[in-house]
Amino acid sequence: MPNALVLGAGIMGLSTAWGLSRAGWSVTIVEQDEIPNPRGSSVDDHRLIRHAYGAQAGYMRMVDAAYAAWDTLFADIGERPYVQTGVLSVAAGPAGWLGESRTALRQGGYPCEDLDPASLTARYPMLHPTGIGDALVMAQGGVLLARRIVAALARHLATRGVTFLRARAVEADPARARLVLEDGGTLEADLLVLAAGPWAPRFLPGLATRVVPSRQIIVYLEPPPAWQAAWQAAPMLLDLSEEGGFYAVPPVAGTPLKIGDHRFSRSGDANDPREATAAEAEEILALARPRLADAGAYRVLNARACYYDVEAVERFVVEPLGDKSFVMSGFSGHGFKFGAVLGQAVAAAAGNPALAAALPAWAAGEAAPAPGLLPEV
Repeated sequence: MPNALVLGAGIMGLSTAWGLSRAGWSVTIVEQDEIPNPRGSSVDDHRLIRHAYGAQAGYMRMVDAAYAAWDTLFADIGERPYVQTGVLSVAAGPAGWLGESRTALRQGGYPCEDLDPASLTARYPMLHPTGIGDALVMAQGGVLLARRIVAALARHLATRGVTFLRARAVEADPARARLVLEDGGTLEADLLVLAAGPWAPRFLPGLATRVVPSRQIIVYLEPPPAWQAAWQAAPMLLDLSEEGGFYAVPPVAGTPLKIGDHRFSRSGDANDPREATAAEAEEILALARPRLADAGAYRVLNARACYYDVEAVERFVVEPLGDKSFVMSGFSGHGFKFGAVLGQAVAAAAGNPALAAALPAWAAGEAAPAPGLLPEV
């Protein structure tokens, strides 16, 4: 039985271990913290899945494969930590990301509905319409309950014989599929997968020129009583204001309303504390207040930081490193939705040079998947 080392127990590392284990590999996962790792970019209440992707039609189409992969993974873990909410995108006008999404969605045959400001206010009265000139709604799309998924997948992998080693790696040798640990020990296998999130550039000098850590702030809110029911039934919100914009995740499955920033800071160190400062939280709140009816009545519950690994043009870096290793990086906060399908793809490409060569362009949203890269549905 071939053996694999996976560095990192976020959604990419766990999903790849899942794919490899299903394909008959013996897998060891090396993780520096507990699982779920509270410092990991995968470990929050939720991550979003949606087809709207601007002009990036490759990722739009990849969402179909992502849903199929999640169905398989959910069947394996015995639960379905997903809530269908739909998607609401708003902007000042039809240009830019929203308009590009509308064009791509309709060309791809994905149903979506246009809303004018009056219709928007009638349907979503908790939102203030000032500044909104265009809106797009999709019924498909929803919330992946990230922390629950990571925990359940780790439990499932343990039942399949996957080994978990809590240790800090300090060096990686892709050519030898080898890790050096902080205590001086070494691990070596037939295959190494580097899925270390914002820590990944530390192990690969070439990656550090392409991917940087990015400190991102999220704020949790309690809506005022008048709008709690509206938010409970709301879709995810993508506000594409030119002044900054934000996203909002409705309070599903017992989680609070969450808002965050579309922009990337492209700064900070992944080892920094995750507590957000009052100034950081206020910057996010300032983006959201103009969009919220009765904005002053919302109560701030908490604010924290997470770290993304950001590639310059938001293309995923899923690439072979010679014959014995792969790197998975550059997911920019968008990667979680594709965790299960990317794990399947890396597992398929392991030991298959043709698929390994085809993997990077597909993962970057620039090509259709090569035959055999994904399971047949």
